[in-house]
Amino acid sequence: MKAFMDKDFILETETAKHLFHDYAEKMPLVDYHCHLNPKEIYEDRRFNNIVEVWLGGQNPDGSYAGDHYKWRMMRSHGIDEDYISGSKPPYERFVKLAEALEMAIGNPMYHWCHLELQQFFGVYEPLTVESAPRIWEQCNKLLQEDPDMTARGLIRKANVAFIGTTDDPIDTLEYHDKIAADPTMKAIVGPSYRPDKAVNINKAGWKEYMSKLAASVGKENLATMQDVLDALVERLEFFKDHGCRASDHGLDYVPFQNYTVEQADAVYQKALRGEALTAEEIEGYQTVILLCLGKAYNRLGIVMQLHYSCLRNNNERIFNAMGPDTGVDAISQNTCGGNIAQLLSALDITGQCPRTILYSLNPADNAQLGTLIGCFQDSSIPGKIQHGSAWWFNDTKSGMEEQMKSLANLGLLGNFIGMLTDSRSFLSYARHDYFRRILCNLIGNWVENGEYPNNDASLKKIVEGVSSNNAIRYFGL
Repeated sequence: MKAFMDKDFILETETAKHLFHDYAEKMPLVDYHCHLNPKEIYEDRRFNNIVEVWLGGQNPDGSYAGDHYKWRMMRSHGIDEDYISGSKPPYERFVKLAEALEMAIGNPMYHWCHLELQQFFGVYEPLTVESAPRIWEQCNKLLQEDPDMTARGLIRKANVAFIGTTDDPIDTLEYHDKIAADPTMKAIVGPSYRPDKAVNINKAGWKEYMSKLAASVGKENLATMQDVLDALVERLEFFKDHGCRASDHGLDYVPFQNYTVEQADAVYQKALRGEALTAEEIEGYQTVILLCLGKAYNRLGIVMQLHYSCLRNNNERIFNAMGPDTGVDAISQNTCGGNIAQLLSALDITGQCPRTILYSLNPADNAQLGTLIGCFQDSSIPGKIQHGSAWWFNDTKSGMEEQMKSLANLGLLGNFIGMLTDSRSFLSYARHDYFRRILCNLIGNWVENGEYPNNDASLKKIVEGVSSNNAIRYFGL
């Protein structure tokens, strides 16, 4: 029997152990998509206890923020919401987390939590209800007494080279400026441009948001569709000037309607008047924005990320009480591969297709994405169009293996830009370790099965590339 999550965790062969310990493990982390708060990075937040950094909860302004992976796991164990995201004492919440985690056999959350305990707190004992008091004391002692157990200290401990936060076009990027001006901050922290609120003409709050977008470019209103496009591009250029390297679009599905700006303007005017829109009109408006921004991304050297096939906010009770991103989302089924192809082709035909990363939350789309990306590669950079890392519900051990196998079968795994955390927790960098172990184990098995030669120079290039070098090149770091 193997030891529980020891140094060779997941690594089944001698080749896998060599690739991980000698190459992957040492590489810096490029966390090009996450939801960390730049204000907390700048202010070097210190956490009072492990529950603050692990679970989070309600903020002073009434909003909620935390690790909704853990919230979802605890709800599945029948734990009362007051212990999950609510106001129960932190120690009681920690014990309840331990109670649920003990049941999470086979769930990546079990591995992630224990990797975080090992890497950041030196705790190698499994977390159970019985061990919870000891682990609580050890973790909190470090958080309170170790000068390096702060937001920046955790970033340093994880060997992070780049952090791409997620930011709204109307954001001032004040804290990004402060971080960039601070010589003591070694990791690069860049904003990522997320214009979803302007794109989602069919969702609540859109009209109010457009007024805010207008104000951000010094206008009383955005009277026409061209005004909207100009405002979005102006804010994108502002982001570029403040270190932006990527955009991020969180779409229900990728739309495509061959609309002109004039047609989209007619839709825009209807929406301003509060009139109902057809599905085609909604998609036409969205397509015009995506094409305009895609061309701007290409001109400015910004990567376009498209995330889709998430069925969001399914539990109306929890959504009404807590807002979005609180653990009540699911995988959606969409048939938008043809739309993606048309979108990329419309950009490609004029030579304006940006570097693009495609993520579907539905693993059934893996093969389709693997073949789509091959249609739009060019000589500007290896792997210009990427099949993004196994995302959200797919960043399990089997999910990551299947995404990488699909990419290897249909494209070039060696040009893959690798893992991201997509997380709100400063401890989530352990997920990169998890990914790298899975990567090295997969490659190690292929080598030991005689499916790839035991050529150390080639293997080193592939493993170090997928671990971080490819992302460093792709994002211009």
